[in-house]
Amino acid sequence: MRAILAGGGTGGHVIPALAIANQLKKSYDAEVLFIGTARGIENRLVPAAGFPLQLVRVGALKNVSLTTRLKTAFDLPRAVWDAGRMLNQFAPDVVIGVGGYASGPAMLAAVVKHIPTLAFEPNVVPGFANRMVARFVTGAAVHFEETAEYFRHAEVTGVPVRQAFFEIAPKLGGTPTLLVFGGSQGAHAINEAMIRCLPVLQREAPGIHILHQTGERDYNDALAAYRGLGESAQVFKFIEDMPAAFARADLVVCRSGASTVAEIAAAGKPAVFVPFPRAADDHQRINAEALARHGAAVVVEESRLEGVWLAETIAALLQDPHRLEQMSHAARELAHPNAARDIAAMAARVAGIKED
Repeated sequence: MRAILAGGGTGGHVIPALAIANQLKKSYDAEVLFIGTARGIENRLVPAAGFPLQLVRVGALKNVSLTTRLKTAFDLPRAVWDAGRMLNQFAPDVVIGVGGYASGPAMLAAVVKHIPTLAFEPNVVPGFANRMVARFVTGAAVHFEETAEYFRHAEVTGVPVRQAFFEIAPKLGGTPTLLVFGGSQGAHAINEAMIRCLPVLQREAPGIHILHQTGERDYNDALAAYRGLGESAQVFKFIEDMPAAFARADLVVCRSGASTVAEIAAAGKPAVFVPFPRAADDHQRINAEALARHGAAVVVEESRLEGVWLAETIAALLQDPHRLEQMSHAARELAHPNAARDIAAMAARVAGIKED
């Protein structure tokens, strides 16, 4: 079996794509090629994982200046042409689009060449690249049932997440612990809000322990702010073992990108989501609201982070063990422990290849 995975840009696209690629190798002895762009994180992660990577030149069309959109529109035909040349050389049985800049050109080239295609969509509302090809793809693997309506042939598979998240046992008793992070680079708005609300949080939730990943930019300021808490707070630029941090937490405050939402579900952790307000198509807010409707999370808009709102929300949840337990159960109901295997199997079916 020969498969191309196209797309990238952020870890939210690339990390699940790598999980799919590894599963394709494991289950089907597949040869895999990645197609990305020079600006994406795939340039670091894909070669490090041992997969070949080829690049097309294309930029963004959403939430960018008119100049950037015009440049992207000018580059797009060339990107489709280049992707088509890569498809001719590699001769894939299936092309899997994972979203991001390179996904659209590669998937369009595959559609034109009548090569089976599978769109992977981890967000509630598909990104621009997947919306562009939604009507033409052979199949789609989605995270949320609501997403299936955008595609002709969709299956709910979930998002691949490290097995360690599924192995986290429910936390029973002990010191009430809050985990705060905003992605690998941190989230300035969340960091600032936590620093501002510390006095109220200490008063409303006495005895709380805080684990906070700040990223590089805000680390020193956060460290100084938490110093008064002594051993009741631990501040990190980056947490290497995130499943272990999840295991210690009763509640998580974080953004709501697709991979984070999938990790929350896998770990069964109650969450306070602060969606990134400038995410493409407002997908983080829509992801967060999907879990909130299921009873697994609370959504706090970034514009509501002023004052004591965040502190009072955190304190109210930590002081309500029954609600935390209900949220944890609701989150686990949304987990998909076999996502990588199911997506790989779907790719094989789309390609007309049977599992050994």
